[in-house]
Amino acid sequence: MIDVTLENFETEVIAASLATPVLVDFWADWCGPCKSLGPVLEKLEIAYDGRFKLVKINADNEQQLTQAFGVKSLPTCILMAGGKPVDGFMGAQPEGQIRQFLDKYLPSEDFLQAQAAAQEAHQHLQAGDHDGARAALENALASDPGNDDARFDLIKLLLNGAELNEAAALLAPAMSRIPVPLRFEAQTQWLNALEFVTTDPRGQWPLAKFDELIGQNKRDFETRFAKSRVLMAAGDWTAAMEELLEIIIRDKKWDEEAPRKTFVAILELLTPPAPKATPDAGKSAGGIELTGKSALQEDPQAALVATYRRKLSMALN
Repeated sequence: MIDVTLENFETEVIAASLATPVLVDFWADWCGPCKSLGPVLEKLEIAYDGRFKLVKINADNEQQLTQAFGVKSLPTCILMAGGKPVDGFMGAQPEGQIRQFLDKYLPSEDFLQAQAAAQEAHQHLQAGDHDGARAALENALASDPGNDDARFDLIKLLLNGAELNEAAALLAPAMSRIPVPLRFEAQTQWLNALEFVTTDPRGQWPLAKFDELIGQNKRDFETRFAKSRVLMAAGDWTAAMEELLEIIIRDKKWDEEAPRKTFVAILELLTPPAPKATPDAGKSAGGIELTGKSALQEDPQAALVATYRRKLSMALN
């Protein structure tokens, strides 16, 4: 439990809620129900073992915060997540009712275990430990089979390691959904390209042979598409997209729009993860005037994706 004031509100509530939900308890010394609710909340913070963070705000001393949250009576509790208010309750509720409230919004223990395993996997990857990363991601998926982030990262690891059968098995459940999540459709296109270079004789052609045939017939879309798959398998994503664009410009509907679908898949694979939101100058989620600046620099990878999105849009119009 942490006592929060206007000075540390941004750090202890807004910023902290980006990582872990924060339960804000507005109370006062003269408030009898507040004194009975406080120990219950502190007990639950311990019982939930890090699934949420409890902070207390003295409503009399911090009237600017109290007014910003529109607190009309005490005690009032507001749950913050992702820098924003999610829900709340008023009055000294019984422990069972508060548990129901928390369970509605807090991540499950299985999810947290899977999240910790995924973080461990990323640490292994940064250290170049492929086997350790794979084991951690497999543990994450075992803890929470619905964890699409862990599934996606594990499939990516397997594809990079040319473990195609294992990747295909992990993709199968995701590809059976309606609709199919775009990122798993993208990984399926990547898998198709990797399988192409191992099963189709053209997968072993030098690029010069593709270029020779294309030079003889600019509308040899079969050869162009095969070349794009070889480039994808080699990780030359921009060259693959350029080849796909040549087909799309000439015939948007060729092969049931396979070039467009493959192009979109590459964009999805190249799109960097969205950065976590950070508090900026102006008003916080609670409407409090805050100071500070956030210097945002354009991600070169995001800029590349944006450029090729525009190229695709122009080719389709």
